[in-house]
Amino acid sequence: MLLRFMPQALLAAACLSCVLPVPAAELVDPLSLDRIHADPPLQGRLPREATLSPGGRWAAWLQPSQADGEVKELWGQPLPAGGPRRLLAMADLLGGAKVHLTEAEKMALQRRRIGGSGILEYRWCGNSDQRLLVPLSGGLYLAELQADGLPRTRLLAQAKTDTRGDEPVRDPQCDKAGRQVAFVQAGDLWVQPLSAGPARRLTHSASATRSTGLAEFIAEEELDRHEGFWWAPDGRALLAIEVDESPVPIKVRAQIAADHTSFAEQRYPGAGQPNAKVRALRIEISNGKATPLRLPPEAEYIARAGWFDDGTPWLQWLTREQTRLDLVEFDRRSAAPHTLASERDSAWVETHDDLAELSGRLLGGKPALVWSSERSGRRQLWLLDRRGGEPQALTQQPEAVSHVVCAAGQRVVFAGATERGRARELFVADGEGQVRMLSPGEPRRWRDAKADDDCRQLLVTESRWGQPPKLSAVSLDMDAAPQPIAGTPPEPLLAQIVPEVQVLDIVAADGKTPLNAFYLPPLKAGAAPGALHPVIVRAYGGPTGAEVRWAWEGQLPQLAYWQRLGFGVMTVDTRGMANRDRDFTHAHYRAFGQVEVADLFAAVRQLPQQVPGVDPARIGFTGWSYGGFLSVRAMLDADTPFAAAFAGAPPADWTLYDTAYTERYLGTDPLGRDAAFYVQASLVGRAKLLAKPLMLAHGTADDNVLFENSLRLIEALQAEGKLFETVIYPGKAHGIDGRKSKLHLARTETDFFVRQLRP
Repeated sequence: MLLRFMPQALLAAACLSCVLPVPAAELVDPLSLDRIHADPPLQGRLPREATLSPGGRWAAWLQPSQADGEVKELWGQPLPAGGPRRLLAMADLLGGAKVHLTEAEKMALQRRRIGGSGILEYRWCGNSDQRLLVPLSGGLYLAELQADGLPRTRLLAQAKTDTRGDEPVRDPQCDKAGRQVAFVQAGDLWVQPLSAGPARRLTHSASATRSTGLAEFIAEEELDRHEGFWWAPDGRALLAIEVDESPVPIKVRAQIAADHTSFAEQRYPGAGQPNAKVRALRIEISNGKATPLRLPPEAEYIARAGWFDDGTPWLQWLTREQTRLDLVEFDRRSAAPHTLASERDSAWVETHDDLAELSGRLLGGKPALVWSSERSGRRQLWLLDRRGGEPQALTQQPEAVSHVVCAAGQRVVFAGATERGRARELFVADGEGQVRMLSPGEPRRWRDAKADDDCRQLLVTESRWGQPPKLSAVSLDMDAAPQPIAGTPPEPLLAQIVPEVQVLDIVAADGKTPLNAFYLPPLKAGAAPGALHPVIVRAYGGPTGAEVRWAWEGQLPQLAYWQRLGFGVMTVDTRGMANRDRDFTHAHYRAFGQVEVADLFAAVRQLPQQVPGVDPARIGFTGWSYGGFLSVRAMLDADTPFAAAFAGAPPADWTLYDTAYTERYLGTDPLGRDAAFYVQASLVGRAKLLAKPLMLAHGTADDNVLFENSLRLIEALQAEGKLFETVIYPGKAHGIDGRKSKLHLARTETDFFVRQLRP
């Protein structure tokens, strides 16, 4: 439903379903919001969650169904030769039954940014190239690829019903040999042989607030750790995280739908509040014996965990302030800890997945460890000696390393930034630090890859501005041409609407730091010569994100549509965003709503100087999540250069947001020594400064930026007598999913800017 607090807009809102108040003559091509959000997608049916099998003999991915683009199917292609084929669809496993997801499963998928329906997850089973695990509707299926490539499936385990309702099988993982599978059900770990025999319960400590083998909310949402257990190389033990959520406050979310309202309880640790208690256990498969791995009291978060190839378990832990990250291994017999690396930073230390063994390069008699660090001022790769000693630099790239793709023998494949963070390339380094670009080509592209277990074959993803991602299999051992992994081609209309992009030379508010920015000029036919045009500015502004990239932009069709309505479109990355040096990416330290706002204002004021025809009085802004915060903050400022702004899911009061994210930037004591940082970042306290049109959008079931954020902001704006507009999406989470809901959001946002910025 659409709620508005500007009486003059009520009549226009009543006819929002009539699309837009735009004369038909202005639309000179078939591009429309209806077409953008219809099937088939303009960009084609893009592969999702693409992987290589452990031995590199198959590529697999999820792909939207031909019948319904919101329903995903499992597809695969044999390598080195073969064509794509559909392996599994939802109906193959469930028949005509509907998928049932518990609230916990829905939230876990949301934290992995997985949407839609159908088959949403799969995993290769151990080191097998023929077996896949497919969790679906609470059950667990094993798919075995036959000689003809078609799978034979069987149900391994199914959901159980207990006092808490349906308990699905979650996070299944095979051991390396592929003989047994472990999974979590009803909060406990279970193990089951794949050959024959029933599942056996390994732990018996589950309760309403305690689980073993699942990642807690903070680990998933903010530390990018989605696993809660890991198999030992020999399959005789598990390293598992035990989580006790009893200290975490309960948040009650009202799931408001059109015909009913339900309430969901969620353990959500707000800034300054207690986190879940976590500890790491080594659990023997034979008898379930659990041995705790000792960590110091200051180890607040377990960021990563796993096993070295010799059977030694390791952990990465963070202090609550996140100014220290330690990599620790544990003696296989005594479980005594030994610190391998300790990263320190006066602001915060970034978590990462860059830990790999380099078997062809020995240090201290053991394989060297590949490790990433910002100790040089930008993220680079280093070699660690497990016996001790100073780290040795492996790379000295002119720009930041993004992440390690794979490592084996003396080979390390990694992705790294180029072109001042606007592009990403793949590189190969040897154990001595000699680096070469993999398959050099034209600039202005964005590449990444997945690898097989031996780092011999890559599944490369490449996209460019206006070109959707393409997959190809690349052998690192043979001089062979990349093998395309077929997907459905883009619709012909896409090539007709891709706009030329203008690179802007923008300087940050400090007067010296270059910012990345793109500009798309308006394409409105029949405009009077010399007429000024309005502009819509897009920015995220928050940590870890970057939008100005030579990569496929999923919102491109909507940007092209705005161009056809006569809008210019500018995208800018402010200080504090990703893919740059440490000093750039750490600009948010104790400063939400300051540096990025100053940079945004500076960029907007430079725009008319660089682009002829921009009307400085008709510039709007749009953002979602942190971008939504930036959007509101930009309007709650007496010095704002914006005429109107659209804000989606804005964190209005940072004391409501979770611990690990918020405390990393604003401090761990929001009511004490760090209170000033939270106050200056709050939107609620600035409500009286609103003087120009603002629209808020939020889903009522958002478990990330809780709907309470928008309610507090709405209440504050109303108390100040301010006029604004609001659109609420009942039952929707942090990302508004569903084709019709997305279409409505696009219409609403476009209608707002048409009314506020056009003459």
